[in-house]
Amino acid sequence: MSDTLDKAVEALNAKLSGGFNGVAKFAIEDTGDIIVDSDGAHAGDAEADVTLSASLETFRAMMEGDLNPTTAFMTGKLKIEGDMGKAMQLAQIFT
Repeated sequence: MSDTLDKAVEALNAKLSGGFNGVAKFAIEDTGDIIVDSDGAHAGDAEADVTLSASLETFRAMMEGDLNPTTAFMTGKLKIEGDMGKAMQLAQIFT
């Protein structure tokens, strides 16, 4: 696993309080995938209720609070496949 992915997993776990009700996957272009579930965040690939795809730059900006996930989605920087309700729940960790 890359150092970048390790740091992203660590940052997501710091933002999550008690895991996530469902399974979500962050597909970060040219970096890897992060699964968020009831156990928290971890690197890997698994079947998910919702998949959020973005560049590393977009993901980093959302994690740092410089880019609102809704804005990222509306401008095409963040693509969402699957359960939109789960995506909206997950977006709240970035605000």
